[in-house]
Amino acid sequence: MRITLLAFISLIIFSSCNNSKKTVPVVGFMDAFEDNTIAQAKQGFMDAMKKNGYSEDQKTVQIIYRNAQGDIPKLTLSIKYFISEKVDLIATCPSLSTITALQSTKDIPVFMMVSPTPELMKLIDASGKAPANLFGVGETLGYIDTSFSLIPQLMQFRQKDFSRFRVGLLYNQSEPQSSEALARIKQLAERFDIELVAEPVSSTADVQLATQSLLAKGIDAFFANPDNIVFGSFETIIKACDNANVPVFTSEAGLVSRGAVAAYGADIYQWGYQAGEQAAAFLKNKNTNGLQWEMVKLRKRVYNPTAAKKFNITVPENFEALK
Repeated sequence: MRITLLAFISLIIFSSCNNSKKTVPVVGFMDAFEDNTIAQAKQGFMDAMKKNGYSEDQKTVQIIYRNAQGDIPKLTLSIKYFISEKVDLIATCPSLSTITALQSTKDIPVFMMVSPTPELMKLIDASGKAPANLFGVGETLGYIDTSFSLIPQLMQFRQKDFSRFRVGLLYNQSEPQSSEALARIKQLAERFDIELVAEPVSSTADVQLATQSLLAKGIDAFFANPDNIVFGSFETIIKACDNANVPVFTSEAGLVSRGAVAAYGADIYQWGYQAGEQAAAFLKNKNTNGLQWEMVKLRKRVYNPTAAKKFNITVPENFEALK
């Protein structure tokens, strides 16, 4: 009798939990790795959701958060867990999470952030269409032109003849946006008559040696291109470059607050916020009618006053100072 009663109570508790779970939407949020800059997108996403009435504090949404810490098998298992939990949507940050989610499900809406366009992620089908369940916010590599041009623009004081000016960068061949960015930067370097010195990396463990190799080759500046390994190892890069008196420029606005001199690029917080607003609209309407992935809306020129002062760089007034 006691066993039967316990089983009955357990069934009631299970049913109650199951029913309560269904009273609010469930969102799976997938970060591919730990990074202070990338974390701004998650905060923006959560703030947009909260503003639109979806808050864990108010128990109006359940967020299942996972961070793969750069572990691909863990990333894949986390996405599969979201699917098994029948989440209402999957939020992905950055591109590696987006690609993995889209490879795992064709039914659950995926809202990307800090990710390039579907074309750059090699997600376009034979008819030229992106996955039907892809939403959120993407970015082209067009802003890199403006970002890279900051180097000759802001470093004129150092060297008038840029034919002998060397810029170093790291790239990861396994990341589509990193390889695409490298190809674009090579063309830009030729246009500015700058010598580009590139070193390949395949993991964060390679970064220190690769950066030292670039510095040993006498680079005059370092360019941090859109690459997840660069994001995750930026403190290693900035420390080595600072010690060698080499300024760091970037196409990622979020890296400026971490020590880069200047950038032109998307505001990472606003990028996440924009994706969060779209996700909230989906949850409110309970369908994807009228929704499609869209381009990032806010880009800005920013600079780090401390880094600019260290390298004696004068920054135009149209740049926003970051602390």
